[in-house]
Amino acid sequence: MIGIVAVSHSAGLAEAARELALQMVPGDGAPLRVAAGAGTDADGRPILGTDAVLVAAAIDELAARCDGVLVLMDLGSAVMSAELALELRSSDVPVRLVPAPFVEGMLAAAVSASAGAPLEAVAAEAEAALQAKAAHLGEDIAAASGSAGASIAAPAGPETVRVVRVRNALGIHARPAALIAEAAGSADVRLRRLPAGPEAGAASLSRLLALGARAGDEVQVRGSGAGADAAVERIAALFADGFGEEIAAGAGGEGSGTRARPGPDRDVTRARQIPASAAPIDDADAGESPAPDDGAALPPGTVLRGRGVSPGVAAAPVAHPSPAIAEPEPADPLLAAEREAEAARIAPAAAAVAAGFAARAEAASGETRAILDATRLLAADPDLVADAAARVRTEGLSAARAVWEAASAQAEALVGLGGRTAERAADVRDIRNRIVAVLHGREPASVPEREAPFVLVATDLAPSDTAALAGSACAALVTEQGGPTSHTAIIARALGLPAVVAAPGAAGIPDGTLVLVDGETGTVTMDPAEDELAAARAAADARAFDGDGRLADGTPLPLLTNVGGPADAVQAAGAAAQGIGLFRTEFCFLDRAAAPTVEEQTIAYRGVLTPFAGRKVVVRTLDAGSDKPLPFATPEHEENPALGLRGLRVSWRNPALLHDQLRALALAAAEEQAHVEVMAPMVATIEEARDFTAAARAAGLERVGVMIETPAAALMAEELLEVVDFVSIGTNDLAQYAMAADRQHPALGALNDPWQPAVLRLIATIGSAGQTAGAPVGVCGEAGGDPRLAPVLVGLGATSLSMTPRALGRVARALAAVTAEQCRAAADAALEAATAADARAAASAVLR
Repeated sequence: MIGIVAVSHSAGLAEAARELALQMVPGDGAPLRVAAGAGTDADGRPILGTDAVLVAAAIDELAARCDGVLVLMDLGSAVMSAELALELRSSDVPVRLVPAPFVEGMLAAAVSASAGAPLEAVAAEAEAALQAKAAHLGEDIAAASGSAGASIAAPAGPETVRVVRVRNALGIHARPAALIAEAAGSADVRLRRLPAGPEAGAASLSRLLALGARAGDEVQVRGSGAGADAAVERIAALFADGFGEEIAAGAGGEGSGTRARPGPDRDVTRARQIPASAAPIDDADAGESPAPDDGAALPPGTVLRGRGVSPGVAAAPVAHPSPAIAEPEPADPLLAAEREAEAARIAPAAAAVAAGFAARAEAASGETRAILDATRLLAADPDLVADAAARVRTEGLSAARAVWEAASAQAEALVGLGGRTAERAADVRDIRNRIVAVLHGREPASVPEREAPFVLVATDLAPSDTAALAGSACAALVTEQGGPTSHTAIIARALGLPAVVAAPGAAGIPDGTLVLVDGETGTVTMDPAEDELAAARAAADARAFDGDGRLADGTPLPLLTNVGGPADAVQAAGAAAQGIGLFRTEFCFLDRAAAPTVEEQTIAYRGVLTPFAGRKVVVRTLDAGSDKPLPFATPEHEENPALGLRGLRVSWRNPALLHDQLRALALAAAEEQAHVEVMAPMVATIEEARDFTAAARAAGLERVGVMIETPAAALMAEELLEVVDFVSIGTNDLAQYAMAADRQHPALGALNDPWQPAVLRLIATIGSAGQTAGAPVGVCGEAGGDPRLAPVLVGLGATSLSMTPRALGRVARALAAVTAEQCRAAADAALEAATAADARAAASAVLR
């Protein structure tokens, strides 16, 4: 028999539905377990929420007596908890999560399971549970879902309608569209750009993109039927929060402050890549060059100019992807009797492509995973499948030709919208080509598989192709199309690959041509001179880190790493980092409408601690606010969020957030072997440090510190070290606040420079306080990964440096070449300088 698990936020709701379901079946009925609620509060009252551990336990309990398990979920985090439970369970019985209505689905599944139906049949009955109700009310479920055909049927019955404003600066691009689709779930929700724009079903990623909704636009959100009220409210909340992205100035009267998530790590250099400073390329003209004449040979030394979107420099021979699948030729219309069977081939082909993206997303992390998951939604777009199938039925096209035409129309619509949305056209074309390849029984175009380093050059690259380069011999990317916000650019930065896009004529570079790619200046030099290559390769010859950071005189200097989640921790451990100097815990909280539970956080933190058994892990508590707004933690609008309720200050209005996080960290530390230390961000006073230390130790965490990111904390470092065990300097924010310069502002980059004398003198004050107290002083900002600045930071009193794993080898080499005395001399020289340029020159003169 098939067992059923009911996952709900409310234990009362789940138990009532279970009782109703069991009354509908004879005898003992189907095995039905409830995994609902999130425990009780201090007064014994039930807490609404879901717990993945409870779900996993319910599945394992049924696994001992059932042939399979069906999981029904009510809404929101119930889905995420159920998905996480599949990873936590110890049994291997087949499990299906179904998007069925909770109560009706449970009734239908219980009846079907009691009759001895197999898992797929039980799942089908649950998913079709609304048909009887719809038939009674005269509604068409397929039409109401917004997924059958290109048009969207008008809903029957009462509606929930909200008018929202697009507040994020980039508008409705792929990530917000994916969040909308997720928030809608199985509810019938449609969106229309006002006053008279197109309409899209919330389940259709491509149609959401084609809305063309940009910052400041108003959008009508309409829902009807089961779950529509809650779905509309969830979607409205996403709009109100700007989808967690930068809020456009003036969008809905808000957004005067910058609220952008941190950009990709700009320190992008791998062992076989060349530091940008070593490339003697003339970059006087930073614009794009005209394409060479067709068929004209490009002479040695020719420099193609595009847009640098991922920094770093690399030299290697050119390689091109395998040829893309050809456009299916038009043919005579199919006979009427053949059309239905041909149309039926499309949905399975699209599902196969979506499954492939799901598998790639599962193996990826961070932004790469999010992009692949969004592309999976494009492949699973019901409107694309319905449009193509309709072309087969009405025009007699082959399935391949119908998919080509339907997807091409979608791509053209995106291109017509311009801007960032136009860059998603490449994703749609990739989906088109892959579905057509499946229909033809062929493999889609793919990137080269070579052992020797190569530069991948293409007209454009799909996100799946770029993601496939992880761990490959690819040294750099060059495309003739694309833009700085294309998924190719984003994934290239995540992979640490130098990349140049929008370089006219690049696709015509012959295979095997040696090129020098500069992802900072956006230049591609063909057949560079030998002296250029020699200088560049010499500069790029950085050894891998051996796990032992020390100075030339033998002084130990631990080199740690910054991580943002479990995947980062695995990579950092593989790079031989001596520990984690900054574990950013925000990954647990982002893209959520409510705070994660203690149990959810504990599981997530253990994923980071496990790879660092026996090594130090310094955990920063939630740093929400400013560029990381959270709907459940931070104010909806602050005039100046960088100076508002951010970091530790969030706990002033929501102390339970900090309490739960400290408890989860203590539980995770007790289960793992890493040496866990905890620190609070955005501390400015002794009272804040004292209260945080008391809270952390009460939770069971012994080693407690604070981040020094404000000038106030830097000036009070001696007093801070009387109440905490260590401090860690966040150079990014320290520079921002010391220089009164928003670090997200592109025009203020020169002010946000850690070489600024004012910043160096604040760091020296902190270092001196650490020496007086005999306490550790870490540096975990981007400055810690700069091999030129690292010796100066050590001379100023830093006792450890934390950085991206890619920088470990270069910083280790720089420190191994200098003594402690030289570090102090370089620091003293830099402190005497009047400008940032003078500080660099003075330190270099000492260390030369």
